Parts: sequence; C-alpha cells; structure tokens
Amino acid sequence: MARVVDVPLNTAIADLDDALRTLLKRELERHGFEGVEIAFDAPSKEWSGKLTGPTIDLFLYDLREALDRSVATPTERRGNGLPTVTDPPLHLELTYAVTAWTKAVEDEHRLLSQVLAVLFSFSEIPPDVIRGNSSTTLSRAETSVGRPREEKADFWSSVGGQYKASIDLVAQIVIESGAVLVRGPEVRTSTVRVRQSDAPRSTMEELHRIGGTVSDSDGLPLAGAWIALPDAGRWTASDGRGRFNFSRVPVGTHRVLARTADGADGEATVAVPGGTCDVITRAPARGRSRH
Repeated sequence: MARVVDVPLNTAIADLDDALRTLLKRELERHGFEGVEIAFDAPSKEWSGKLTGPTIDLFLYDLREALDRSVATPTERRGNGLPTVTDPPLHLELTYAVTAWTKAVEDEHRLLSQVLAVLFSFSEIPPDVIRGNSSTTLSRAETSVGRPREEKADFWSSVGGQYKASIDLVAQIVIESGAVLVRGPEVRTSTVRVRQSDAPRSTMEELHRIGGTVSDSDGLPLAGAWIALPDAGRWTASDGRGRFNFSRVPVGTHRVLARTADGADGEATVAVPGGTCDVITRAPARGRSRH
C-alpha cells in the first residue's frame, strides 16, 4: 500500500463569498434595491466610517467542522486494476454576521428585512449562481438563518464596533481530501503444487486458484450470482462487489457460467494457469424460464 497526498486547488470559502454576493445583488435588484454593495469586512467603526452608500456586510466570524454531518467511511474506487481509498470529505460550517448599513435607520431596516427574506428563502445556493464563477472549486452550499455562535455584545467588542442588529447566516460546504491510499493489485490467481512425499516429481499435480468478477451489461457488479465451472464440477457465488474465486482448479481451459437470481446469465472461458475471468451477463430471453 502507498499513501499519496496530492492537495487539490481549493478556493471554496472565497467561492462561497462570490456566490453569496451574486445571489444577494440579484435578488435585491429584483425588488428595487439598486446600488447596494456587498462586503465581507469586519464591521469596525473605522470601516463603517468610510462607507459612502448602502452596504450589506457578511463578516465570516466562525468556521468549524459540522460534526453532525461528518462521515467516517472512506470511498473506494477501482481504476487500472488498482483499488484506491480516499479519505472522507470534511464538512464545514461557516457562520457570517450579516448587517445592513445606510444613512437612515428606516432604510437600514427595509434593507435588512429584504436580505433576511432572501437568505431564509434559499436553503441552498442555486447551482447557476455557483456555476457563474467558472473557476469555482465549490460544488454545493446549503444555508440557513441560525442562532449566533456567541453573545453579540462580546462579538461587537471583539471587532471594535458599536452594537448593531445582525442576522447570523450559517453555510455548509464540503472540502474533498487530497489523500489517497493506493493498494497493490488484487491477487486473483495462485498455484499449489502437490505430490506424495515419497513419489517422483513427475507425479506432481498443479492446482490453481482463479478469480474474477461478474457484472451486467452496464458494468455494474452483481452480488449473489451463481458461478460454476461445469467441467470441473465446481460452483460458488459472487460477493457484494461481484467478485468470486475458485481454489484447487486443475490445469486446462474451463468454461465459466454465471446466472443471477432474476435469470440473467453469461458465459466465458478461462485458461488455467495464468488466467482471470470477468463474466458479463445478459438479460434473460423473453419466454425463457427463470428457474
């Protein structure tokens, strides 16, 4: 086994910012809120003092793993005969403090109300908004308007600003792992040579272990299929991944028959020693008995 780490390009957090900006500007303009700027700065007194127009600020103040969505099972894939195991993705929860900034309090409340309606209505950022950024590494983002992570009085003290009404927006995104465990090629054939201890070497008999897979015409593995070597009087069943094997198979060319519970069947040949066998089944002919 070999562990390969190839960290992919990831700009998911910045891409999430871009998607939120696009979504808010689009939805605000639909209702006449023209010229509203979308910012992501810390809402300090110094920052707010420089504003010249209506602004919505989304300040990312908390980022942590979403433990309720964490996955412990890695993903296994097969390619070029080698199985690879990828670590499960990291589910992240990002919390933004959303505030509205205008000259008049009434305008601020109107703007904040509309933003709340937008964020409450979209539980997931629309795919077309995400795809609008051609360089995005963000695949999906779920959102909710949730409770704050901390007391807001402490929050405003820490950012150096004056207390202000705000909305907490929680976004869920996924970060894929760049760590892959590559296993060695699967052993599907082996050879056992047997003879009596006092017999000459010419009486030695070779018995082989062979293996293969059974799948349907679309390449999907079939579990629980019946597999037989009729000429050798041997049979077995495929496992959950469509794999099967026979041990102590004599030298020669053998027919391999496969049949599923619903009557689909397939046939192949395998040369022993040295061969592996992959059987593709076909749907049962109309009118043929499935028993």
